[in-house]
Amino acid sequence: MTGVQPYSRAFGYDPHFKIFHELMRYKVREILLVSSPYDAYIMEEDGSLASRIINEYFGHNLSQPPRITRVATSEEAMALLAEREFDLVVTMPHLGGIDGCTFSSQVKKQNRKIPIVLLSHTNRDVMIDPHGDSFSCIDNSYVWCCDSDILLAIVKNVEDQQNVDFDTEKAMVRVILLVEDSPVYRSRLLPLLYKELVKQTQSVLGEGLNEQHRLLKMRARPKILTAATYEEALDIFYRYKPYVFAVMSDARFPRSGELQDDSGYRLLQEIREEKKDLPLLMLSTDPKNEAVVDEIPAVFVDKNAPDIEEQVHDFFLRYLGFGDFVFRLPDLTQVGRVSSLYEFEKKLRQIPLESIRYHAEHNHFFNWVMARAEVALAARLHKHHFSQITDDEQLREDILSKVHALRKLRQQGVVTQFKRERFDPRITDFVRIGRGSMGGKARGIAFMSSILHHVEKNKTTLSAYTVKIPQTCVIANVGFDDFIHQNHLKPIDGEPDESIANRFLNADLPEWLLKDLKAYLKEVSFPISVRSSSMLEDAQFRPYAGLYSTFMLANTHPSFELRLSQLMDAVKLVYASTWFEAPRAFSHSIGQTQEDSMGVIIQQVVGCRQGDFYYPAISGVVQSYNYYPVGKMAAEEGIAHLALGFGKTVVEGESSLRVSPKYPEYLPQFSTVEDILKNSQRCFYALDCRQDSSLNRANSNLVRRQLSEAVTEYPVRLLCSTYNSQENRIRDTDIPGHKVLTFAPILKYDVYPLPELLAELVAVAREGMGCEVEVEFAVDLHREPKKSELYFLQVRPIVTGMEKQQTRILPAERKRAIITSVRSLGHGVYDAIGDVVYVKPECFDRAATRKIAEEIGQFNRRLHKEQRSYLLIGPGRWGTADPWLGIPVQWHDISGVTAIIEVQDSSVNAEPSQGSHFFQNITSLDIPYLMVNSKQVAGADNDDKDNEHIDWEVLKQQELVIEGTYIRHVRFTQSFTLKVNGTTSEAIGFLEEET
Repeated sequence: MTGVQPYSRAFGYDPHFKIFHELMRYKVREILLVSSPYDAYIMEEDGSLASRIINEYFGHNLSQPPRITRVATSEEAMALLAEREFDLVVTMPHLGGIDGCTFSSQVKKQNRKIPIVLLSHTNRDVMIDPHGDSFSCIDNSYVWCCDSDILLAIVKNVEDQQNVDFDTEKAMVRVILLVEDSPVYRSRLLPLLYKELVKQTQSVLGEGLNEQHRLLKMRARPKILTAATYEEALDIFYRYKPYVFAVMSDARFPRSGELQDDSGYRLLQEIREEKKDLPLLMLSTDPKNEAVVDEIPAVFVDKNAPDIEEQVHDFFLRYLGFGDFVFRLPDLTQVGRVSSLYEFEKKLRQIPLESIRYHAEHNHFFNWVMARAEVALAARLHKHHFSQITDDEQLREDILSKVHALRKLRQQGVVTQFKRERFDPRITDFVRIGRGSMGGKARGIAFMSSILHHVEKNKTTLSAYTVKIPQTCVIANVGFDDFIHQNHLKPIDGEPDESIANRFLNADLPEWLLKDLKAYLKEVSFPISVRSSSMLEDAQFRPYAGLYSTFMLANTHPSFELRLSQLMDAVKLVYASTWFEAPRAFSHSIGQTQEDSMGVIIQQVVGCRQGDFYYPAISGVVQSYNYYPVGKMAAEEGIAHLALGFGKTVVEGESSLRVSPKYPEYLPQFSTVEDILKNSQRCFYALDCRQDSSLNRANSNLVRRQLSEAVTEYPVRLLCSTYNSQENRIRDTDIPGHKVLTFAPILKYDVYPLPELLAELVAVAREGMGCEVEVEFAVDLHREPKKSELYFLQVRPIVTGMEKQQTRILPAERKRAIITSVRSLGHGVYDAIGDVVYVKPECFDRAATRKIAEEIGQFNRRLHKEQRSYLLIGPGRWGTADPWLGIPVQWHDISGVTAIIEVQDSSVNAEPSQGSHFFQNITSLDIPYLMVNSKQVAGADNDDKDNEHIDWEVLKQQELVIEGTYIRHVRFTQSFTLKVNGTTSEAIGFLEEET
């Protein structure tokens, strides 16, 4: 479509995860270890150093462990550094003829940016003179304590140092400052701190939406920065002040170049003055300092305590918000415990108000949420925001609304893995049950869901109105595969659909799937649809449109067991349709030999309850390409089909309104009052909520209602005009009289800008799919139009572009033509057609179209078996579900057809239905579809390109093969050629001249 702003910048990372993608850019992947053979032997005494660090990485669920390259001498190291790039150099103090500090100086002269760490087995060897030349060449020093934990801590700390500037600025990642001048204690404390971070990160990952979210969120953990002097510590604090999460400091370390006992006290005191509520911890070997820190105030831990690890862990839990959140009363009585934001929101509704006030004033909510890397939410839960809220109930609601909004935002446009204990339909748009593929249809919905939530909508109609997907749950194809395997089901050649359905209904769903469906249904109270999503469905140019089963469930019966039974049966019947005749015939037509598998979509039904019925105000299909443009319409501007009620009206080819999104007021089929009365929709489909105790396999629980039955219901009153028979005039207002469905408030008076929304929506889908597309949609119209919601239901590719192949129709061929059309679909030359199956014009009866369809099916099976291609000709719309508009054939009734002609005359004259499933399948198979106005006289002027005709007399003269009640099958006695020019929409069929 044209005239819509490009959306190319929309297609990239998911919006909620993009920030995580960009974090931790610098990774240590290559380490150069420079050590004597003896030092290497000591480090590898308990196993390969490389293996141990790899095991350490995998043990902490960290990705991409670094590769270690070891050399024994400084000469080898310098040569290797000149040849290859390394992210980190770890050197031992004694390298044979040269010490580690001198070697580091040489490296820094060659590359100032490469981090260098000095690692020793003793504290004496890592003591560096801060006034010496080598001090600036060593980035940090550690003592090897026979534990590969220190290597992991060194790598992570180097990465933190490199990434901290970008990550804090980009994502407000938190910073923990460790002040320690002793390499021995630094080597002991740093691994301990990283263990706490990893432990906390892994506990938070449990509430990740999916695997991608969990892995990416690991990147947002706090950074640990180390300092060895008072000045260095203050510099780091002030540089990252907005992001500092905690400060842990030694008591005695250098200040002003001298080792001073009160350096830690002075540092923490100054920091406390700058940030009143920042968690502070003093670590000291002198127990006397415990009394000193109370003045700050800060927490004290004795470095020599045997339980130092437990004390540090307790500090992380109590002051940094790590672990579970424990709700307490002001007297510290525990009244609740939660481990996730889901549980937090749920519990917050029950907790006593005094507990909520206590935690809010002490900033506990802020700390706990911040520890989960939810920086934006934490900022909104800081105690400063609550100081003005005096009413405790209002405080509870304020916190609840903020937590709920974050959880809702996090899951928009994201496919979340279903979890029985945490499923919350209030905030989840799209969940997946089981592993494996979701299938073609579900994949398209998930893709568009992600696009809709991060497309740049500035200055577009999409930005001003709600456009979303219905709440969706997909059972991945592992459910189907397990179901088939568990019940030992196998396809049987020639088995009727009814028999297949009964076999599947008598089989049992896998236990895990049954439990998930129970958990899902317990949380869902709205009507649901159960739809197919096969592995082959909606594939590029192979749509399988409408060939599988769909069921609508009112989901209103008071018995949960009955509602669950209906859902289970609907899932089984969708599974059964995988083996039905229609999809198998379609697969055979396209040469598809791969065995199909099935996902199932359980989706919220769009609409509102109107008395005993439930239906959307508007539903339909919009295509980015218009196959049959008329008047001022252009093919690339697209076309939409609108209907009242469920989209079954459109996709099954019944009467709907054909609208150009660019010219919504231009309606050729509504040119006169008589045209409007004749062509407007008179019936619509709705879900009958009274039939809530059974699953109707025949009509999917939908009923066909007359428009006249619903004149008091809001959608009908809004969308209808009124016909005044005395004036022979249609007025676009809700006054007494005969109602005519014109959609005038939408198309003429812009009550709701549906045409603009559809144009932008299909443009987004087209750019995302990279080809022309068809989008199914539904609209829930609100009494306040601004609150109306447009729902995206499905996207599939449509076939165009074959027009680039040249097909010339010559004047001499026109003269010999027995069939001509100026409204044809398709492109190419078809010269292998030897047979014609046509409805005898003299025998056609609109009341007998179902019998005609059955008879065509019999002819098709015979021709298909003989592998003879044929031309099908008949009146009205092929494949429609409305037998009064044409012949309601199913796909298996015509699976061997090569070309189709729709004859329009006084008996049947239906608008082209581009949005039907039948239409999608024939276009995907490159089956030409010609519309011919038989009122024009054969041979009147075959040179006239605008002439349309069928020469029935010539057809009668061909060899008769079989004649049925309504159908005649003839075989051409001369070679027949059909030419279709997709560029001009002209088509002709002619007999070759005898030689």
